[in-house]
Amino acid sequence: MPFPVKLGLSVVVTLVIIAAFFHQRALGHEGPQWALLLLAPFMLVALWIFPEVTRKPIEDAKAASETLPKGM
Repeated sequence: MPFPVKLGLSVVVTLVIIAAFFHQRALGHEGPQWALLLLAPFMLVALWIFPEVTRKPIEDAKAASETLPKGM
């Protein structure tokens, strides 16, 4: 994922987390508001640490199926 997209997504996620925190506070839900603050850093760090999943197309399906063990 390109850097500007990742940065923009991080900003949007941070703003949503802040809004959700204050919304939960307004509703009087203490547990969920603190859960947001504890889980938010993990979400943001995971966005930056883990690479984007890319899949390579299988060119020859028959050859790929022959390499799989029996039963799969």
